[in-house]
Amino acid sequence: MARSINESGSSWVFPDGPLEEIASRCDVITAASLVGSCKFYHDSATQSVALPASQPFGMPCVLHTHQTEVPPAHNPFSRVHKFKQEGAQKDKQHDAKDRKGTLCQLTPLDRISSDAVIPDGGTGMWAGANGDWIALLGFPWNWELVNVYTGRRIPLPPISEFKSTPDKLVFESNDQHLQLLKIAICRVPTAASNYTSFSVLAIFNAAIAVLHCASSRWTVLDNQFLAYGYSDAIIHKGIVFAVTQTGEVYAWNQLSWGPLLISTAPIPPELDEQGRYNLGSWWLARSPDGSRLFLVHTWGVTDGRDYTGLVRILPAAATSEGRHGRTIRGYGKGLLGCEVYSMDTSQLMPPRPWRRIISLGSYSLFLGVNYPIIIPVEDGAEHDRPNMARSNSVYTSHHAVGLAYPPSPEICRFSLNSEDCTVGFQTNIRWTWRQVPLWLIPSFANARQWNLPSRHRLCRGGGDGHLEALTGDNIDLIAAHLDVTYTVRLAACSRELYDMISKDEGKMHHWDEPCLLMPPPAYWFDEHWDVARTSRLHDTVYDLVPLDHPRRSVALPFMHDRKWLGANGDWIAAADHHEWCLVNVYTERHIPLPSLPDSKIDHSSFSYQPAYSFNWGPAIDLLKIVICQVPTKGGRYADYKLIALFDKTIFYLEGGGDWRMLEALTPAPDYPNYCDAIELRGHVFAVDETDGSTYFWDTANENLMLPFVIPPPVVDDQQYAWFLAPSADGKRLMIILTVNKIGIANAEVPPDIPYAANGLQLRQYPPVATYVFELDPLSTARAGDFLWRQVNSLSDHSLFLGLNYPIIANLKKRESKAPDGTLVPFMRKNCVYTAYRNIRYNQYPKILRCNLQPDEGETVGVISLPKDGWDSVRQAAMWFKPALNIARSVLPLKKQ
Repeated sequence: MARSINESGSSWVFPDGPLEEIASRCDVITAASLVGSCKFYHDSATQSVALPASQPFGMPCVLHTHQTEVPPAHNPFSRVHKFKQEGAQKDKQHDAKDRKGTLCQLTPLDRISSDAVIPDGGTGMWAGANGDWIALLGFPWNWELVNVYTGRRIPLPPISEFKSTPDKLVFESNDQHLQLLKIAICRVPTAASNYTSFSVLAIFNAAIAVLHCASSRWTVLDNQFLAYGYSDAIIHKGIVFAVTQTGEVYAWNQLSWGPLLISTAPIPPELDEQGRYNLGSWWLARSPDGSRLFLVHTWGVTDGRDYTGLVRILPAAATSEGRHGRTIRGYGKGLLGCEVYSMDTSQLMPPRPWRRIISLGSYSLFLGVNYPIIIPVEDGAEHDRPNMARSNSVYTSHHAVGLAYPPSPEICRFSLNSEDCTVGFQTNIRWTWRQVPLWLIPSFANARQWNLPSRHRLCRGGGDGHLEALTGDNIDLIAAHLDVTYTVRLAACSRELYDMISKDEGKMHHWDEPCLLMPPPAYWFDEHWDVARTSRLHDTVYDLVPLDHPRRSVALPFMHDRKWLGANGDWIAAADHHEWCLVNVYTERHIPLPSLPDSKIDHSSFSYQPAYSFNWGPAIDLLKIVICQVPTKGGRYADYKLIALFDKTIFYLEGGGDWRMLEALTPAPDYPNYCDAIELRGHVFAVDETDGSTYFWDTANENLMLPFVIPPPVVDDQQYAWFLAPSADGKRLMIILTVNKIGIANAEVPPDIPYAANGLQLRQYPPVATYVFELDPLSTARAGDFLWRQVNSLSDHSLFLGLNYPIIANLKKRESKAPDGTLVPFMRKNCVYTAYRNIRYNQYPKILRCNLQPDEGETVGVISLPKDGWDSVRQAAMWFKPALNIARSVLPLKKQ
């Protein structure tokens, strides 16, 4: 086995085994696809105890549109992934379209919602589902069956008797308008039939059409007796059954007879007298053993009309806090109801009577646009309250696609136990979704039949069949849905995996390129904050945004209830309410830091932020933690050097020691107004924002004598933002200054320019003065002559400054200017990029790009982040450079 990069001593890089850890970081659908990618994963999954706990496999879930409404450019899963072709022949059914993913949500009944990335339907609508397959509707007549795990697509032919209209759900036939309700996938395609044999029903309000093979034609089932529109239809024992909106049931035997009216609605007299069946829906299903036909009638669910009899009877505790982010409402007896009837269809001429079913036993029915699901459900209790998942119940969702109003309640549970009330909840915040919610049970039960993108069945691989059994295409699939940190962990499992991921032919990651580490877009808006907080990702998954490429996600579990204070390389300095610490982004190694000396400083009395607010004579505020030297394995992770930069004082720490205060001894109230600091060649340098004077201390001196003061390189009336950085060779000190405030005359705000490459908003501002100076501080200190030398060009490098330790990136392959003078590409050489200067500074505009050698009239490029969301985010965006090289340091010495 490969050696681990975690600190637990485990032989695997993943503490609970590679399958469980990777699957828990993937969305539900991708995790199931991963199980089918090789025999090792399949065998591990079937024996896994942890996997079902991380994903809702085998649980009835509502598949619906993602609630956060993150635009496609912000969605790391909405990218196109191309897979290699094997052999000269191209599988047209599988490779005709690039594989895309659409981020959705799966909502289990008794768990928090999970992400689900299903094959993209473009502008298609979900119209039905059964097992691993969903039906997608495009326009015109672009109907498909799509496997949600493999992406395999089976196009369906048009119905020749019907003519399409501009509305993809409305068709014309003999001057009659037909509204499509749903597509019932009665028999799914299988590998045994080469995916050519299946049975589907197209259910319209006034027509039924049946198809049994992709190469055949639809058969329209005539019904001269139809008086009211259809509501549902299924195929049972080779016979097509359809129920109308008023409960009449018709049957067709395509080989000999039909239509046959086998029954009228079996409405109980007391219900018929009240007329409540007019507010109901009729459904068809099959018994658990498939021997009998079920007719289900639900009533009382509204469809946008006023129905004032609905009341909440559950206690106040049964709200979103106690119900996994959903509000569960209860409805009194007699307000909503459900009846289930059964018929033996072995004799239809004459038909046998309907028999009322009073109990489904341990089974429950799940009805909606999907094909009816009937499965055993275990009863349980959570916190002394019954679960939503119950046996002997009927669950309903939308009965058709394209409803003008959603049903209310949208998801219902009707219990056949007379003592239980009906309960329901909504899946979405507002009714703006084009996709209808439907029931889906995520599962890898059919994994052995899946044809994956590599066009192989389950492969045995080499050796013991570990991760090396995965092909390059499967690695691309996994890495595309893993966040950056876990992609590095995957690469550390073996040399083969490292080689596959480092090639990165799909350009899914952009290693060694400075990116913006920031909260995801949903966190920036108050209306989405509750949604984000109740998500399983909550506040531990962030966005990593390359400046010219699609954003990726990065999982930082250690950031739960923490605030980052600075970063350098693979390490982040963070604080909670109790301590400061250093944490490695990839290995999650945690190094607690000592407290500041009580003799020098007192913690603030503010209980909500004691880790970075202090009292020291005057009140002082922490600006950032500067990680001047990162801890290393060779130094037993005790060789770090840190600067705690406050606005009026500075503390310095070397690993294994205590914090030491660096004093300037300026008289009160003329304390220094520090804004940046670094350590260079054993000396600490700090710049004063007031005038640009730079203080520096010799850290080798135990007593830390009074500092030298280096005068500023520029003296004028301008207000500058000052930054410090080492030169590219680490020998000289650089000071960077830009005009502190930029803008246009009359305080005009330029318009935002959306950047499709990563979803950021760009702006153009008039040019501002940006200067870079350097000196050798040690030689000039000995001579007593501090002379700054202006740097007119950074050559092939660019500087990235902010909360992070300064990054000097070699961008030799980048241009210094856009060929057409536009803002993009945004990443360029010979530029200075500035982000948030400290953890408290809500600067606006946020992030600037200044060219050191601008053309005449060249504007300043600005990345504009939402200003109003600062109070919700509280994490200052900073520069971070993802690195895959850390995986190389822990690779096994020989092939597994």
